[in-house]
Amino acid sequence: MVYDDNNVFANIINKKLSTEFIMETEYTLAFNDIAPQAPIHILIIPKGKYIKYDDFIDKASKEEIHDFFTLIKQLIKKNNLQDTGYRLISNAGINGNQEVPHLHFHLLAGKNLGKM
Repeated sequence: MVYDDNNVFANIINKKLSTEFIMETEYTLAFNDIAPQAPIHILIIPKGKYIKYDDFIDKASKEEIHDFFTLIKQLIKKNNLQDTGYRLISNAGINGNQEVPHLHFHLLAGKNLGKM
């Protein structure tokens, strides 16, 4: 699969679409989902051109990977989710129902999310 430079997250990264960032680092962005599935529904994306998790792990630098997961940890702490819990989801490919071909994690929290 070839990276689509016109996907919605690429357009956010390139400032062709605007959204309010919750957190931003050199390598990672976090912002609220436009169609939240929970009281807290944050999207976390790398700024690099990675389609899904395995692509990211195979091609990203150690700094990008560390930054990405550190930012997720900071969001958990910022929202005081350590004790109440949260769900992290990343859909990949056709069978995973990935809607946007750019790696993204959903951080969902703020209520009991039920069983998977």
